[in-house]
Amino acid sequence: MVFEVSILGSSSATPIYQRHPTAQVLNIHERFFLVDCGEGTLIQLNRYKIKFHRINHIFISHLHGDHYLGLLGLLSTMHLQGRTIPIHLYCQAPLKEIIDIQLKYSETILRFPIHYHMLDPKNSAVIMEDDDLEVSTIILNHRIPCTGFLFKEKPRSRKLQKDKLQKFNVPISVYQDLKNGMDYTDEFGKVIANSELTTDLKNARSYAFCSDTCYDERILPQISEIDLLYHEATFLNDKEERAKETFHSTAAQAATIAKKANVKRLIIGHFSARYKNLYPLLDEAKEVFPETTLAMEGDVFSIL
Repeated sequence: MVFEVSILGSSSATPIYQRHPTAQVLNIHERFFLVDCGEGTLIQLNRYKIKFHRINHIFISHLHGDHYLGLLGLLSTMHLQGRTIPIHLYCQAPLKEIIDIQLKYSETILRFPIHYHMLDPKNSAVIMEDDDLEVSTIILNHRIPCTGFLFKEKPRSRKLQKDKLQKFNVPISVYQDLKNGMDYTDEFGKVIANSELTTDLKNARSYAFCSDTCYDERILPQISEIDLLYHEATFLNDKEERAKETFHSTAAQAATIAKKANVKRLIIGHFSARYKNLYPLLDEAKEVFPETTLAMEGDVFSIL
């Protein structure tokens, strides 16, 4: 089943040629989730042929403009195209006031409801959960309240081996117990190991979005051992003081977080507009954590 991240924007506060502000789309089991919505997100969705009407959940990390100024345009276009399905919006409380004011003075009543899920920027919490997926907030250290997001696939049941079930005359009534990992005891008291009757599925997959933030090791326990980490890398390390002043990170710092958390892969993004060539940032990060990739617009990262 699909678990992939599409990069729509990877610039920091100032958009520059061929780099838009932060926005990503996650496709998890053919369900689409938008993470941040900087200027031009709607254009980017169209450019990369992502059907925005399939997005039902939108997550906004914080209220700096490069992370949400594309939102009202997206909502308005959904409205104009006749959407009636609700949008679930995960954000901090002031964003509702911003949206309400803009809708008020444009005299717009959306055809669809927005279900607001207000985030606590001081305490991590599970903000969405169903049978397939759990989404939690990650408390980030930025100039204003900011949360990252951890997307974790739910563990799936073990797969039954039909030929083995027939061989051992296993009754249907115990199939669910087998899927849950239990052994089977037949009518004669013989125990048949679960591994004889089922096969293990792939491990549950995980992705963490961490932007914007300065270097902060307090996030390490929450992102430990995950499959894919996106961590901002606004500056090169020679601008470490500037990063500290603005509550951002360097490429080396992002890589250090990835290394200490023992993640499998790292994507760096949120690049300062001062960098026309991004490969020095990639080189700096790879010196610390070799499994690093740049967040380039249009790139899709799959977790297998």
